[in-house]
Amino acid sequence: MNDFIPYEIIEGDYDKGMVLLADHAMNLLPAHYGKLGLPQTAFHRHIAFDIGIEGLTRSLAARLGVPAVLGRFSRLLIDPNRGEDDPTLIMKISDGAIIPGNHPISDEEWQRRIEFFHRPYHNAVDRVLTGVAQSSGEAPLVLSLHSYTPFWKETPRPWHAAVLWDTDNRAVDPLLAHLRATGDILVGDNEPYDGALKGDTMYRHCMMKGIPHALLEVRQDLIADEEGIAEWSDRLAPIFAAMNDDPILHEYELFTSRTGPY
Repeated sequence: MNDFIPYEIIEGDYDKGMVLLADHAMNLLPAHYGKLGLPQTAFHRHIAFDIGIEGLTRSLAARLGVPAVLGRFSRLLIDPNRGEDDPTLIMKISDGAIIPGNHPISDEEWQRRIEFFHRPYHNAVDRVLTGVAQSSGEAPLVLSLHSYTPFWKETPRPWHAAVLWDTDNRAVDPLLAHLRATGDILVGDNEPYDGALKGDTMYRHCMMKGIPHALLEVRQDLIADEEGIAEWSDRLAPIFAAMNDDPILHEYELFTSRTGPY
């Protein structure tokens, strides 16, 4: 288990002042855990990782020349986009799939997964953000990439993409405006999810530190293959570059959270 690296850092030009994050980029598990009692097919589903996001993040990082941090472990093991005290940090059931390897789970095993997977990922995010801030001399612009299913249960999700946020709208407003400007996609604003989640990645690394940020979700069927990834990379790269040129998106400013006091 100690040989498993829970994150990957894609190096880029730290002077550019932008960082891409992909919490759920991969669906890997250390050999010690087997498949958590699940069939292999479970690891091709959204319950294990964000489908399409690894390829999209790699493409954008390369095109923009900026660093990125990718989570390598499956969120079935532990979810990096949850606070350490969140009861959904390690799920017993996910979208109808019972996860035998997560129930029952001892306090020791719960803490072991935090120590070996969750914390190292967030420590890597901290290092990259600190390095970019020091190199660029300003606040980094953080863009976190996720994907979601086209249906939830039997209810269709019509949005092609969605921007999730708490109260810091500095990066959110221009991202929404750019995405909607072409008129060819439907973009959700805090739907199908709400972006205010105490202890999650954006809360921990951006809200609490006054760093400009936005979380972008892309519908999984649109980036499920190389063609879709290329199309969305073409769409997003110039938007992200334009946002990064805005000096307002490189200033520290602390916002209160809708989740309560820090």
